[in-house]
Amino acid sequence: MPTSEPLDCLIVGGGPAGLTAAIYLARFRRRVLLVDSGASRAALIPESHNYPGFTGGVAGPELLERLRRQAERYGAKLRGGTVEELQPGGDETFSARIDGEVLEARKVLLATGIVDEKPALPSMAEFIYRGAIRFCPICDGFEASDRRIGILGPLQRVMAKALFLRTYTPDIVILATDKDLDISDADREALRLVGIPIPHEPVADLVLAGGAVTAIMASGMRIELDVLYPALGAHVRSELATRIGSQANEQSCLIVDQHQRTSVPNLYAAGDVTFDLSQISVAT
Repeated sequence: MPTSEPLDCLIVGGGPAGLTAAIYLARFRRRVLLVDSGASRAALIPESHNYPGFTGGVAGPELLERLRRQAERYGAKLRGGTVEELQPGGDETFSARIDGEVLEARKVLLATGIVDEKPALPSMAEFIYRGAIRFCPICDGFEASDRRIGILGPLQRVMAKALFLRTYTPDIVILATDKDLDISDADREALRLVGIPIPHEPVADLVLAGGAVTAIMASGMRIELDVLYPALGAHVRSELATRIGSQANEQSCLIVDQHQRTSVPNLYAAGDVTFDLSQISVAT
């Protein structure tokens, strides 16, 4: 059974979207609880230079800590934990099971974000923080200007990222994970026009040493890189909503209206879980 009176709003996820919502709702004098599992994608950002107002850049963990302090200042309650299940009730409330405890809320906002698929590398976390491996060219392509960039993934995913990053450097290497490297005439022409070499063999392995990335191709050829961008896709953490009938697109992003309402009454969503333009400024 629920352990307290219903919350005005339960926020699931403590990234920029969830914390911004907590700040606003707390200032509206609403009873707000934010539950965060500690897996915000923003926490992996070594330093962001495109978030407005931070002219010298800001590290993801620092930005999240500032937002947490701001939310708590106005009375929002923040709690570590995992929302395991969400169910609509008959009295226009939701029940949420959080690490075994059941709470009720009149409204729920999902700000659960996404998880990037990563190459299976032993030193993955270390090299994310060193900046040798990056995930978001919109965020930090500028910082990779004029460097040798490798883009890893299936050809269908790599193409768009390769063409976008060509804005910043002429030295682009496609590291295809496909065994079949058949490429359409249109894609072949698009690469030729901007001077990106067409891949002729798949990548076999990656080596990280001294902050540099070396790609080892199927033939044994080694290619030294300055920066690696995986293009392996991402998992959208929308299951809490889709299990209870919330509509989602083909990428599993939740479909919301202009007020962030999902198709389930009183269930809202914001941030990366709703749209594939994964930017902090969009989330806030």
